[in-house]
Amino acid sequence: MITRRNALSLLASAATLPLLPIGAKAQARDLEPDFLKILVAKGKLPPVQERLPSNPRVVKLAQMGRAAGRYGGTLRTLIGGQRGIRLVPINSYARLIGYDEALNLVPDLLASFEVDADSRVFTFKLREGHRWSDGSPFTAEDFRYCWEDVILNEELYRGGPPANMLIDGKPPIFEVLDELTVRYTWHDTMPDFLANLAQPVPLKIFMPSTYLKQFHAKYQPSQKLEELSYKYRVDDWVRLHKRVSRTNRPENPDLPTLEAWMPRTSPPAEQFVFTRNPYYHRVDENGLQLPYLDRLELNVSTNDIIPAATSSGQSDLQFGGLTFSDFTLMKTAEETNHIKVSLWRRAQGSSFALYPNLTYKDPVWRDVFRDVRFRRAVSLLINREEINKALFFGLAAESANTVLPESPLYKDAYAQAYAQFDPDAANRLLDEMGLKTKRFSRQRHLPDGRPMDIIIETAGESTLETDILELMTDHFRRCGIRIFTRSTQREVFRKRAIGGEIMMAVWFGLDNGVPTADISPQALAPSADDQYQWPVWGMYYQSAMTKGEPPDMPIVMELVDLLKQWRHATNHAQKTEIWHKMLQIHADQVFSIGTLNSALHPVVSAANLRNLPEKGLYGYYPMSYLGVYMPDTFWYDEES
Repeated sequence: MITRRNALSLLASAATLPLLPIGAKAQARDLEPDFLKILVAKGKLPPVQERLPSNPRVVKLAQMGRAAGRYGGTLRTLIGGQRGIRLVPINSYARLIGYDEALNLVPDLLASFEVDADSRVFTFKLREGHRWSDGSPFTAEDFRYCWEDVILNEELYRGGPPANMLIDGKPPIFEVLDELTVRYTWHDTMPDFLANLAQPVPLKIFMPSTYLKQFHAKYQPSQKLEELSYKYRVDDWVRLHKRVSRTNRPENPDLPTLEAWMPRTSPPAEQFVFTRNPYYHRVDENGLQLPYLDRLELNVSTNDIIPAATSSGQSDLQFGGLTFSDFTLMKTAEETNHIKVSLWRRAQGSSFALYPNLTYKDPVWRDVFRDVRFRRAVSLLINREEINKALFFGLAAESANTVLPESPLYKDAYAQAYAQFDPDAANRLLDEMGLKTKRFSRQRHLPDGRPMDIIIETAGESTLETDILELMTDHFRRCGIRIFTRSTQREVFRKRAIGGEIMMAVWFGLDNGVPTADISPQALAPSADDQYQWPVWGMYYQSAMTKGEPPDMPIVMELVDLLKQWRHATNHAQKTEIWHKMLQIHADQVFSIGTLNSALHPVVSAANLRNLPEKGLYGYYPMSYLGVYMPDTFWYDEES
C-alpha cells in the first residue's frame, strides 16, 4: 500500500537539481535546442530557463545505465493507418504518476503526491511554473475545470462520472487546496486510482482549461459556439467540446499538451509530424531539457508492407506492424541497411488467445460456450508445441492465458491448466456434453441438429493469427469440429463483439502479464466491453450499469464479487489472496484459451539511435509499449 511516508520517499525520482551542471562551463545558450533558438531569438518563445518548471523532473540517465545525449534529429516510424498516431501519447508517456522500468509508481508531472493509510484521500502537488505546450500555466484550475465543468456536466458526461472514479456508485469529493494542490477524497478505499492515472490511456482528471473554455457553454455566448460548431462541422457545443479535447487522439494541433512532442498535422494525411514541446517538464542530469529528438515523423503504410519497409531502412524505430516471424528478414538487413534488431519479451498473458463468447446472441451456441467442458476441450485440442516450433522456433512458453513467471503472482499450475495436447480427453468431454456425430459422419452436431461449425473472427491485424488457426484446423476437424476464419477491421470487429455477434474471437491474452497484487485484477472479471469472452457483461459494468446486461453465470458473478472485495481490501495480503482466487477460477474455467506466452518481439531501430534498451518487456500495460523506457531520452549518435 502507498502511504504518505513511502509516497514521499518516491520523490527521489523527481529531485530538483540545478539546471546547469555543477562546475560546468556551459553557458545558458548551450542548453537551448537548436530547433528552438530561432523562435527564442525572435521573441516568440522565452528562453529555456523560463520555460521549465522551477523544480523539473530530473532523469538520472547514468543510474539507468544510459548515456546523456545531444539534441537534434527526426525519428521516422511507420504506422498501419491513421489511427496509429494514437501511439504517440501512449509511448511519450507523460503522466501525473507513471511506472518506471521496474514497474514502480513514481511522480512525473506531479512534484509529489500523498495517499492516506486507507487509500481514500489523495493529495497531488504540481510543479511550480509548469506550463502547457502553448505556454499557459498548468495549475489546479485545469483539474477543477475537468471535474466541475466537464465530468459533472450532464451534457458532456450524460452517464455521470466514469465508473473507475466511483466507489459503490459514489464519486469523490474534489478540493482545490491552493493554485498547485488538489485533493480527491472517497468515502471508502479507492485502491486503483493511482494505477488508473498511470495507464497507457490514463484516467482523465485534468484538461487544458485556458484553451477549452473557448468551446464551453458556461464561458461563451451561444452565437460564438454556433460559429465554432459550424467551423468544426459539428451539430452543437457538446460535440464541439468533445472533438477538440481528445487528448488520446492527437488530431487537433491546437490542443495544448504536456507530452514530449506535440502534433503538427491534422488528419487526413499520409504523414503526421510531431515536434518537441518547448515547455516539457523533464531534464537530464546535465540540465538539458528533454526530449533530445526534435521531430517525430509518422508515415502511413499498411501492416503487410511495414516489415519490408522497415528492413530497407525506412523506419528509425519500429515495433508496431512487426511479429517474430519478421525477425530473420530484419536480421539479414541489419548490416546493409544500418538498422539494429533487438528482441524484447512480450508481456501479455498469451500472444494468441481464443475467446468463446459467453454472451453470444445465438442461445444454442451460447449454452455450449458456457459449458466448461467445451472450453476445456477446445484448449486440449491445441497443439501448443507444434505452434511454438513452427512459428517461434521453440522460444516461447506453452501456456494457458495467465500471468508470467516475472509476476510475483505466477504459479505453474495456472500456466499448465488444460494446456496439454490431449485429443482423446477433448473427445471424451465433447461426448459427455452430448455433442455427438451423426451416422456415417465424423462431424459433431449441436443439440438442435446444426453442424458444429465455429466461425473464429480476427481484427485482421496479423498474419500470425491466421497461421496459428491454420495449424489448429486439422486437430479440430479430427475431433468433429470445423473452424472457419473471418478477418475484419478492428472497428468492425469491436462493434460485432459488443453486439454479441461474434461466436469466438482471437485477441491477445491478458494485457498485463506481470501484475503485482496492488494492481487491479479487473481484467479477470467483467469490467470492459473489449473483454471478448463476455463483452456484453463488460459493457454493463463499464457503463455503470446503463448499457449491456449483468452476468447471469454464478461463477462469473463470483469474479465480480471478488473484484469488489479487492477494491475494498486494505492490505497487501488481502489483495494477494483475492488475486490467487481469481487466477485459480480462470485456470479451472478456461474463460479464455491461451496458447503461448513470453514470445519474443522484434524492436528495430536506426543503428545510431542511443538509449533504446537492448532488452525489455514489450506490452501495452503497464509498459505503454516503449513508454516506461522513456523515448524522450533517445538520441542520435552522429559520430558512430
